[in-house]
Amino acid sequence: MTKVLGDALVPIFAGLLLGYFAGLWRRMDNQNVRTLITFVMSFAIPCSLFLAIASTPRTALREQAAAGLVLAIVYAVLYAVSFVWTRSRENLNASDSSVVALTLGFPNSAAVGLPLLASVFGSRATVTVATSLAIGSITVSPITLAILERSRRGSAGVSGTGLSGKSSALRQIALSLIHSCKRPIVWAPLLGLAFSCADLTLPSFIHRSLAVMGSAADGSALVLTGLVVSAQKFEIRGNTFIAVLLKNALQPAIALGICMLIHLNIEQTRYVTLISAMPCGFFGVVFGRDFDSNPKLASSGLIASYLVGVGSLAAWIVIVNHIG
Repeated sequence: MTKVLGDALVPIFAGLLLGYFAGLWRRMDNQNVRTLITFVMSFAIPCSLFLAIASTPRTALREQAAAGLVLAIVYAVLYAVSFVWTRSRENLNASDSSVVALTLGFPNSAAVGLPLLASVFGSRATVTVATSLAIGSITVSPITLAILERSRRGSAGVSGTGLSGKSSALRQIALSLIHSCKRPIVWAPLLGLAFSCADLTLPSFIHRSLAVMGSAADGSALVLTGLVVSAQKFEIRGNTFIAVLLKNALQPAIALGICMLIHLNIEQTRYVTLISAMPCGFFGVVFGRDFDSNPKLASSGLIASYLVGVGSLAAWIVIVNHIG
């Protein structure tokens, strides 16, 4: 067990710390990171997502329908809880709340899920991990981008009252959502899903080209996350503990409860629960940086979830292995 967790988590910490200290020691500029963000979010990760989903057989994806539904619910529930909590209790604006909500709601299944589930359950679990990435990329990620886009456009000052004011606000939300769907991080997994459903096969030279770009996703994303976090102060406060409790304890508990409620098979229940127990993902922090929204709670919660994750992941592995 120790070796499994070490193999999965140590490389993650190494990437985060590399970016963090590179920014802290001024080896890399942690203020002007827009070019690196563009590479990671518009090229590397979209290529990785597209290839992972497009290469999955249609029958295998069909078997993931129930697990995908559970993951969509789990992501949406924690996203909504985190958003409402930070808006009402922490007095954050909509942009900052959406960044925190995405950080907590969308686990780092890309960098942690693939090696951990493959080590614990074997290669058959990687299809569920790919599904979890696609679900997060087409649900809570576009919602966050829409909120950030809307805030950038200054739509908080929408004029008008009554039905005209509401229709104007809804129109701007719809436009922001459409605009967010133009980003590769959103449409790439959808395109991969279309390829898989159509049972299409990529030419070998295209497959290898995408694999080269996608192979840079995990490392560059972790370094970028550490670099962004290095520009902010890490604070351990009461809200940091709440954030870790929501992510590392509540989300997997919700996942396990829903799986048992709908009688999902034991194997998929284990996969879904363990994916939900992964530490915070980096999409929220990176999206926020791109839109000049950098809540300290997001970066502090991200770091703290990894520190606590060593113990909480071990506990959840024990729990899921005793299911059934």
